[in-house]
Amino acid sequence: MYARVATVQVRVEKLDDAIEIYREGVVSALREQPGFQGVELLVNRETGHGISITRWASEADQLASEASGFYRQQVARFRGLFDAMPVREVYEVAVFV
Repeated sequence: MYARVATVQVRVEKLDDAIEIYREGVVSALREQPGFQGVELLVNRETGHGISITRWASEADQLASEASGFYRQQVARFRGLFDAMPVREVYEVAVFV
C-alpha cells in the first residue's frame, strides 16, 4: 500500500469551506479512482494547517491518479482558499493497523 501525504495552509476563515469541499467533492471523486483504499484529513483550526492522507493499493495506482490529472483537478476545487499550494510526498505504508 502507498500513501500520498499533502500538507497545505488554508486561510483560517475558509477552513470550514475547505473541509466541506473535501468531504463532499474530493472524497466522492476519490472513491471512483482505481486502487483507492482510504483517506484522512487532519486540520488545525487555530493555524489553518491541514494534512490529507490518501491510501492506494499500489504505487502504480497512486502514480496513475497523478498522471491522469486527477490530483490537479482536486486541488483546483480549493482555488482561493489556500495561502500556498499543497506540498505532497508519497510513502510506502510499512505498518497499517
